Amino acid sequence: MKETTLGVSEFKAKCLHLLEEVERRGDHLVITKRGRPIARVMPVGDQLKPLRGSWEGIVKGEEDVVCFDLSGDWEANQ
Repeated sequence: MKETTLGVSEFKAKCLHLLEEVERRGDHLVITKRGRPIARVMPVGDQLKPLRGSWEGIVKGEEDVVCFDLSGDWEANQ
């Protein structure tokens, strides 16, 4: 994946060709207006996956994370 930055006027002039390249090669385009980024063009398949449930099947919780006892792990100063 390659990210290319180009001005809005260049994007407008070459829009169809650039969109075909994005689809074919998976490149990302950053469109600027007066040097300031205003948009990013990327293939549809590159959308971010939601975080909820992303650790399912990878992490296993074996203890209660709300109520847990640390009394045996620490020595109390008396």
